Amino acid sequence: ITDTAAFHCQQAVEKLLKAYLFWRDHDFEKIHDLRALGLECAVFDGAFREWVDRVGPLTAYAVRFRYPGPNDPSAEEVRGALTIAHEVQVFVLERLPPGVHGG
Repeated sequence: ITDTAAFHCQQAVEKLLKAYLFWRDHDFEKIHDLRALGLECAVFDGAFREWVDRVGPLTAYAVRFRYPGPNDPSAEEVRGALTIAHEVQVFVLERLPPGVHGG
């Protein structure tokens, strides 16, 4: 199940970055490239630049593990992806007004 877990970590980060761009009323392409999305977010808040290199590798999880196989991510890789997804969640939510995310 590590392939599915890795995919969902990528999706979580993608949706968080897109939520930030949506909140900023910024049109964005329908892409899965987390590096590109992070750079788009950095236009509004330079602090996103420090995340670009960390989230970039998760982009591969959008399609790389779509089908089970011998090269599924390890449990350690998934733990790392989950940590990044959680940290990005905290980072993005700190930048949104409380009424936007219910906090």
